[in-house]
Amino acid sequence: MARHPTVSPASTVDVLIAGAGPFGLMLANELGRRGVTVALFDASTSPASNPRANATQARTMEHFRRLGFADEVRSLGLPPDFPTDVAYFTRFAGYELARFPLPSARQARDRVSKLSGSWSAAELPHRVAQKYVEQVLRRHAEALPGVSIAYGRALTRFTSAVPDQTVTATVTDKRTGDSHDLTASYLIGADGARSFVRRQLEIGWSGETGAVRDFFGGRMHAIHLRSPSFYDEIRHAPAWMNVTFNRDRRAFMAAVDGKGEFAFHTQLRDGEDESSITDAGALAMFSAAVGAELDATILARDSWTAGHALVADRFRAGGGRVLLGGDAVHLFTPAGGLGYNTAIEDAVNLGWKLAAVLKGRGGPVLLDSYERERRPAATRNTGYARSFAQSLGSFVADPRLEQAGPIGEQVRQHAGAYLARHGRTEFDIPGITFGTRYDDSPVIAYDGSTAPPDTANAYVPTASPGGRAPHVWLGEQRSLYDAFGFDWTLLRLGPTPPAADRLIGAIRRLALDLRVLDLPETHHRELYEASLALIRPDQVVAWRGEADDDADATIATVTGRSRGL
Repeated sequence: MARHPTVSPASTVDVLIAGAGPFGLMLANELGRRGVTVALFDASTSPASNPRANATQARTMEHFRRLGFADEVRSLGLPPDFPTDVAYFTRFAGYELARFPLPSARQARDRVSKLSGSWSAAELPHRVAQKYVEQVLRRHAEALPGVSIAYGRALTRFTSAVPDQTVTATVTDKRTGDSHDLTASYLIGADGARSFVRRQLEIGWSGETGAVRDFFGGRMHAIHLRSPSFYDEIRHAPAWMNVTFNRDRRAFMAAVDGKGEFAFHTQLRDGEDESSITDAGALAMFSAAVGAELDATILARDSWTAGHALVADRFRAGGGRVLLGGDAVHLFTPAGGLGYNTAIEDAVNLGWKLAAVLKGRGGPVLLDSYERERRPAATRNTGYARSFAQSLGSFVADPRLEQAGPIGEQVRQHAGAYLARHGRTEFDIPGITFGTRYDDSPVIAYDGSTAPPDTANAYVPTASPGGRAPHVWLGEQRSLYDAFGFDWTLLRLGPTPPAADRLIGAIRRLALDLRVLDLPETHHRELYEASLALIRPDQVVAWRGEADDDADATIATVTGRSRGL
């Protein structure tokens, strides 16, 4: 059960976080583990019970592994042997058109240490409803001594006093109406798509909105439902993601527990007014997508808009004391499952930087780099999601698709071939998952190298500074990432690397937490194409080289003490 601490007007913390979604909860974990005091508030009176996002990408799972709870997350959601396939149907009880097979949770555990190339990773993706992930994030955050979390508390006012280097915020209890003032060094807007913080700062959006498509463009109706007889009545093999393709009821439906709980989303058609949809009408939409009458119970339902690919114009304002992340700064159409995963990486990026600045171990440029790094990443990812939504949503069903006989079969084969290609494109995305780069950052010590092209469906590991550290397995179950320190790691690679005493000394003079890791195999040095590599707390290559002659300048750059670019 969530704690509801008593907050007095004199309460002071290092960081106030408004919003307990994935970004806010992950940030609380990152900060709390680094000794930063956090007060996190959410206007909702209880944690989310709706499934929301349903796909945890491999990079997010690697971060959960870094924090020690990847196995806990992987044990949640679907049964361990439930297939996580993506399947396309005319209707769920109609013709199966295409299927993109994906491993179950058990298979993912067994296979990950045997993969190489694009999928060389500490973790593989996991298909699990966001509500379960949030439970894990909240539980681990609440266990940290400096973190408090309270629901039913809304941020209603804030001011940033730059000379005092503080933010004063008013938090109001939604139950009683009582308000309390808090003082913090920083305020984080983690309060979602309708962010109060962003609106108060008058930060606008850039990108695309209002896209209209046959599917994934315009108003959608979401139904969280339970239909225990679904798997008994539907003859097709189970799948994690079930997509309908027909002329009148297009929908996608994620399996939540593998036992009959689903997150169903359907495109509203011309003439369907969301304000007049009754429970009976919502169930009729589900039945139309199934193509048969099944017993079903509505747990919750709501409407939302597909067709967004928006990124906030700024991620930092309020004299530099207010920062934003997650849905408050990027809005996705949920193709490819990129929104929640982008939010997690926002939190990881901001967490170590904010802690370093608060502890006096990071210079003034370090927090500037948050927007410089994460805004281009958000623009990249919303662009990929938009392309997936366009590919699926603009493909219109032939009216003969559900017709029996040779003509119908020919039309279905054509549709199936297209959907099979689309499925591979949208769901086999190591390039998107691992390929985010920070090529215009003031806190990366670039070496002039050119990274491989950024493509969705292929990833070429590279230690060119600014990207994810290349991964390798050190043993049957031991990932290189398991050997990294929680904060900084210096890799000495190959049989005869330099000692790097100057670099080590420069880091330790700043009291940075550093782990020195020797990887003596020749193939380790070949992977990183250098004898030395400095890895940031977020597992990004900050610098690499053959010698540490410029150690002081290098460390000044990567810790934000140099003006950089």
